Amino acid sequence: MGKRLELTQEQKLQQRLTPLQVRYVRMLEMSGPEFEEEVRNAVDEMPALEADSGENAAPDSEISFTEDGGRFTESARDMQLADYRSEDDIPDYLRRQMYRSTQASSEDYYEPVVAGGEDSLIDFLTRQLDEQDINDDERLAGSYIIGNLDDNGYLARDINALAGDIAFSEGRELPVDLVRKAWGIVRELDPPGVGAVDLRDCLLLQLKRLPRTVDNLAALEMVRDYFDLFAKKHFTKIASAMGLDDSQMKEAVAVISRLNPKPASQLESAAGAAVGVTPDFLVETDTEGNLTLTLLNRIPELSVERSFAVDAPLPEASTRSTAAARMFLKQKRDEATDFIKIVGMRQQTLFTVMSAILHFQRPFFLTEDESSIRPMVLRELAAATGLDLSVVSRATQGKYVMTHHGVYPLKMFFNERRRKEESRENAADTDNTTPKIMAALRTVIEEEDKRHPLSDEQITAQLTAQGFDIARRTVAKYREKLGFPVGRLRKTL
Repeated sequence: MGKRLELTQEQKLQQRLTPLQVRYVRMLEMSGPEFEEEVRNAVDEMPALEADSGENAAPDSEISFTEDGGRFTESARDMQLADYRSEDDIPDYLRRQMYRSTQASSEDYYEPVVAGGEDSLIDFLTRQLDEQDINDDERLAGSYIIGNLDDNGYLARDINALAGDIAFSEGRELPVDLVRKAWGIVRELDPPGVGAVDLRDCLLLQLKRLPRTVDNLAALEMVRDYFDLFAKKHFTKIASAMGLDDSQMKEAVAVISRLNPKPASQLESAAGAAVGVTPDFLVETDTEGNLTLTLLNRIPELSVERSFAVDAPLPEASTRSTAAARMFLKQKRDEATDFIKIVGMRQQTLFTVMSAILHFQRPFFLTEDESSIRPMVLRELAAATGLDLSVVSRATQGKYVMTHHGVYPLKMFFNERRRKEESRENAADTDNTTPKIMAALRTVIEEEDKRHPLSDEQITAQLTAQGFDIARRTVAKYREKLGFPVGRLRKTL
């Protein structure tokens, strides 16, 4: 008997990013100079996109347009407030008007400055781990796993051996299943692929995060089920086994070729390096304690070129050629309008996120005392702005703010409360953050007897007496970050 044909119906819930969203996310991650270069390239490549860099250009870099190509004239603050249904929904930090907002003119120029490089792999992953809603044992296990990753982000040590390491060094026996669970948490951190045990595992971790398109799913199946054949480039055998034609095979291979086999290598190579950065924001303080926030992107005012406008006259021609001309004008006009919209979305997102940071870290921007930085995590910022957690993360990664006294990476303002038992009553370290602890550590070392410098154990004891709940190994790490050698090397006669 032949096979019986059946018609089945199933429901699937999938999330796919539109091309507009993909470009917005990519642009959001760009630094200031990269974003300016992107705008210049778009102006050169898009015939319907026009840049006004003359005297009549508006100083506001957050320019947007309506669907018919008309100018959208609402200010940044108007756009922020329009997101809320009523005045009662407006967050306090917007209602209080604690600072003024401006946009940099396209003629303003800010000299790149030298600043520290991006996070090391350990710092970058640890900060993300601090954002996770996990218990102390899982956080401890996750920290040990992060510390055992190699320069490419791979975990070469066995989970059972890691559990033994924790028991030996910390005097606490953690179940292997708990350590394995912490490993799974680390494998979900960025950059995608960290925590993998080999190349196949690394590629699978990255493929599982991609949108579930036909090409991406084919690439996932190829790596998962035919990795040995793929490594030997037996593409014909794979195509036959998977039922793919030449075009589908090429697209799936192209997806895999775009993955990063060493996901952490770029982070590690940039760690600690001195690089020239152009600040993305400027925060100024007046004598009355008012803060002025300026977005420093030097981009021209963008608009749709007049000949591509909706009501642009078309030359007399046959009906077919007129339709083709209208189609061409609409396509190019839509490209320009979409790009202008993305630019506005990026600028608005950056401004909103930095505005919330100003609200949370107002004491620091008034005094520029690092010990005044209050506890703040990405979740708080996402809740305050109404933006997705991933959007806030991308908007702050690699961005810098300039003040009267220096240039600071936005990552500096993210700190969890440094305490192990959130339920402890009358804890003195409720608002202790890494900058506050480091400031106290600096003071202890600077005030020590240089003829008898303190050991890390003694420093830990003094900080504990001041109400800081901190381990000796953390003291050693912070001491090294501050540039202080061990006690015996600080001794002077």
